[in-house]
Amino acid sequence: MPPSSGPSPNAPAAAPLGRRERMLLAALAALLALLLFWWRGGLHPGAPLERLARQSPDLGIALADGRPTLVEFYADWCEACRAMAPAMETIERSHHGALDVVLLNVDNPRWQPQVERYDVNGIPQLELFDAAGQSVGRSIGARRPAELEALTTALIEGKPLPPLAGVGATSRLASAEAESPAGNGASQPADAGSKDRQAAIGPRSHG
Repeated sequence: MPPSSGPSPNAPAAAPLGRRERMLLAALAALLALLLFWWRGGLHPGAPLERLARQSPDLGIALADGRPTLVEFYADWCEACRAMAPAMETIERSHHGALDVVLLNVDNPRWQPQVERYDVNGIPQLELFDAAGQSVGRSIGARRPAELEALTTALIEGKPLPPLAGVGATSRLASAEAESPAGNGASQPADAGSKDRQAAIGPRSHG
């Protein structure tokens, strides 16, 4: 008769885990879950994008304090926004006191009026304002550090925006219409495509 494949009746039973071992395993599991969460971007309090968002001034205050303002529409999940964040942080630090850097999260319902007003169809999108709080242009898509510096220098010095692809200047008249109650609330850059062509594109496009 073949030998039984089951456990030997004389084999010692596995000793149950003690309280200390169970606590250790639970702690290790929690640590692994936290590390995974952090690695996937869910918890990055020290990352440039999060630091910029935390210290970002209120938009209304920034537009009224007599300094040029660079507004970035972003999202936490936007890889292009995260990639651009270190350069944005450098800009904010280098020109602190001469330029306001404001971050508006497109997923925050609080900023939905601004998302609609500035026709945010892809992120990152930069809205550029002069020292008087008037819209002077817009930048669509991620920017290299040198491009951000060129845009910032133009704003601070009150010069025309550099001729970069995806950057459009806004005329004073268009800016005034966008600011007025009768306007449609969306300032249009000179080289922007028609709103109809962009209707199918949402703020998640460039992430």
